[in-house]
Amino acid sequence: MSWTVHKFGGSSLADAACFRRVADIVLGQPPGNLGVVVSAIGGMTDALLDLVAKASTEQSASEAIAGLRSRYTGIVQELLPAANAAPLLQRFDADVSDIESVLKALALVKTASSRSRDMIAGFGELWSARLLAALLEELAQQKTRVLCVDARDILVVEPGEMGVGVIWDLSGQRCSEVIPKDFSGIAVITGFIARDRDALQTNLGRNGSDYSAAIFGALLAADIVHIWTDVEGVMSGDPRRVPEATVIEEISYNEAMELAYFGAKVIHPQTMAPAVAHGIPIRIRSTFKPDMPGTLISATPSSGATLIKGITGIDHVALINLEGAGMIGVPGTADRLFGALREASISVMLISQGSSEHSICFVVAAPCADQVKRLVERAFAAELAQGHVQNVEVTKGCAILAVVGDGMAGLPGAAGQFFRTLGNSGINVRAIAQGASERNISAVIASKDMTRALRAVHGSFYLSAKTVSIGLIGPGSVGGALLDQMAAGAARLREKFNLDLRVRAIGGTRHMVLAERRIDLAQWRSQYETGEAMDQARLTEHIQADHLPHAVVIDCTASHVVADQYAGWLERGIHVITPNKRAHSGPLDYYDRLQQLSRNSSAHFLYEATVGAGLPVIQTLKDLVETGDEITSISGIFSGTLAYLFNVFDGSVPFSAIVREARDRGYTEPDPRDDLSGTDVARKAVILAREAGLSLELDDLEVENLVPDALGDGPVEEFLDQLTQLDAAMAQRVEHAASQGQVLRYVAEVDFKTGTARVRLGEFGKDHPFANISLTDNIVQFATRRYCDNPLIVRGPGAGPDVTAAGIFADLLRLCSMLSGSHE
Repeated sequence: MSWTVHKFGGSSLADAACFRRVADIVLGQPPGNLGVVVSAIGGMTDALLDLVAKASTEQSASEAIAGLRSRYTGIVQELLPAANAAPLLQRFDADVSDIESVLKALALVKTASSRSRDMIAGFGELWSARLLAALLEELAQQKTRVLCVDARDILVVEPGEMGVGVIWDLSGQRCSEVIPKDFSGIAVITGFIARDRDALQTNLGRNGSDYSAAIFGALLAADIVHIWTDVEGVMSGDPRRVPEATVIEEISYNEAMELAYFGAKVIHPQTMAPAVAHGIPIRIRSTFKPDMPGTLISATPSSGATLIKGITGIDHVALINLEGAGMIGVPGTADRLFGALREASISVMLISQGSSEHSICFVVAAPCADQVKRLVERAFAAELAQGHVQNVEVTKGCAILAVVGDGMAGLPGAAGQFFRTLGNSGINVRAIAQGASERNISAVIASKDMTRALRAVHGSFYLSAKTVSIGLIGPGSVGGALLDQMAAGAARLREKFNLDLRVRAIGGTRHMVLAERRIDLAQWRSQYETGEAMDQARLTEHIQADHLPHAVVIDCTASHVVADQYAGWLERGIHVITPNKRAHSGPLDYYDRLQQLSRNSSAHFLYEATVGAGLPVIQTLKDLVETGDEITSISGIFSGTLAYLFNVFDGSVPFSAIVREARDRGYTEPDPRDDLSGTDVARKAVILAREAGLSLELDDLEVENLVPDALGDGPVEEFLDQLTQLDAAMAQRVEHAASQGQVLRYVAEVDFKTGTARVRLGEFGKDHPFANISLTDNIVQFATRRYCDNPLIVRGPGAGPDVTAAGIFADLLRLCSMLSGSHE
């Protein structure tokens, strides 16, 4: 029968519940022989080594031994019936007696040899293996043979330049003796421990149990080795630093070794060697999520199309730079440099040298930096004295950032994207290294920039170009409608167009809610109401996350305070989308500044919904101007409220009564004077005038205010009661219009020949487009050189939360289209 090897680490064997979980996993495997390699119970190896340290310094270890005994006994008694537990605990007591004898000897000589440490540390694996084997026998109820294997009876190893090496012929021979060829069942094998050629106990070092699993995979000719741990697999980035990190489905041996070298939480490169040599796949899986497939490490992963598999790095390193004109063309310089470091057992993590040979820089662990400087200065003392070498420069506080992926080989653009992302994030690169395999690109950066760099680079390679971090300010009627529309359309947009729209912040006058990944839009109202106090600066920082490629603020307020923040947001590279008319119709110099920022920065400024809500008014005007048409006039009905009032008002019902009814039905602002004053219409006229090239201020417009001066102030109800003062005058105007076969309409008119604009209540013939609109329609008429005899008209619902929200949503989708184009 074929073999499958499973290895369970200390975190997978931390307590009785963990042992049960492991047993369930093992017994739930498909038919076939199983080799189950186990580490010591979580924390047990450190506890045993602590006993050695205490004895060597003449400290009492009795309390620590009692704690160790209590822990192991408790787990055994919880898992096994008394009859099965007794022999196991007897062997444990015998082992503890042996340990105490060794500790007494160590206390006498006041030192501990590596042999003593190896012997005592190895008991942890023995105890785990015996316990798991007994538990499996108990649960299998003699249906499956369970063999407990002491790896010291099989593995013969020897120290080498690159670490512990296996003596394969001796180990293979002993494996055949201990585990017969015709064996069928489960072999529970101790990890970590082995013997040398002299039959003395030794171990495979830290991560030794992983190494044991790969060795036994090779000895047993296993089909695959499963490494069970406390993570779901090999991650694309450190999830503690990169919230978007995801499990990599498949990687190659080489990719795994590169990631492991640069600090990714993955199997150690050396431990993979036996599996690599024999072509045995390794799967990294989570004991705590056994249904998850984890990460498959093999020679030829099927998902090779992915450009980058992982982004990782090493903190706390120092950059050493050796520089001098005398080094150019001189053979042996690198040999002298790195020979000096080798003699001092200094490991070099990265080397970079320019083709001019004027300098060599390399990276070492930060604690070694001062020692390395002294070594290099000693090795090149003569050259430094003669000026052939100018200096040995040490830069501390550095980190190495690396992107790893077989898919980069031979594919242009990967390095460019990597360094462009760092540059866009304001991160300076001190040194660069890339091997000829093109599998790894490394950069030395400041340690303080590491988290930001990891997030930015991960986002660049792993996220859609249309991943947008969104903050919405003003979750009122329009903002709320927009959030509801986004909730309804998010899944479809993600599936059809790869749009990843993440609302990560919602803020209002009092509250705000922030989410690391995204706010659940199905529950946004309850989350907002129970949110924290509004802090606009913090909300802005949160939206512009390092790990997300794009950030946008959507302002759904009518506040000039919020509008005054647009310039700062655009300068930071945050896109702005808004229906708020304040910035576009406010001081002309601020409007011009916003337009310049939008043109000259990477941030976009979209505001279609400022005029006509969801109607394509702004975009139509921009298209006319940008294609070279000449605008002669723009006119129209820009207020749905006033469109309704004068559609309904025919003199049969007093004007004041129609205003009150419209307010009661929600067609006007809470204070109808905001509509009747004409200011809102004037703002829209200013926006259109400016978009077409007229430099108008709001005060330049002639605005007919329908609110009598005497009623401009005071409570709303008092205003409505006294609005009857306007009824007679309004009745006269509608009667005069009717006598001429015309109707009243409240319009804005911009004349580009005279450079003027006005807002007024005018009379229009019944065949005029303004006279033939639905109750709350907006209508905009563009007269241009092309559209002179038959003006271009945009008409439709121009007010209301849903249509305004739709206009904002369309701007958001338009922004995503722009971002996709710029990314590609």
